[in-house]
Amino acid sequence: MAQKEGGTEQGRAKTDDGLGAKGMAGGPMAGGGVVVEVREKKGPLRAAIPTMPFPLAVICLFLNTFIPGLGTFISAFSVLCGAHCELISERGVCCVLWLNVAAALIQVLTAVIMVGWIMSIFWGMDMVILAISDGCRDQGVPQDV
Repeated sequence: MAQKEGGTEQGRAKTDDGLGAKGMAGGPMAGGGVVVEVREKKGPLRAAIPTMPFPLAVICLFLNTFIPGLGTFISAFSVLCGAHCELISERGVCCVLWLNVAAALIQVLTAVIMVGWIMSIFWGMDMVILAISDGCRDQGVPQDV
């Protein structure tokens, strides 16, 4: 949507389409482009990852790195202790608990062929990223994660 006018490039953002475009309509954008907010669509297993306190998320990442599925299994029970996630409002705490236990089981069973081990590490990284982004949101810090 960038336009060339008189040899300079000027970006324009549509703000009435509801897609979350940032910037003023018709105003020049930094870098000459259009900034668009992108939201990741998560499947039920990924949406069930609980947002935990940062130290617990790091412990779960550490456990997932050396014993695939153990950190995910522990994080499943953090939902019972008040950790929140995107799916609790839709499906309830019990369903989120069982989705996380299922994810841990998948990680353990497929660790033999390395898929579960890699999945387990990425799962732990997602836990830490969620903990960091939630901590930033609580403190009013702009999120770049």
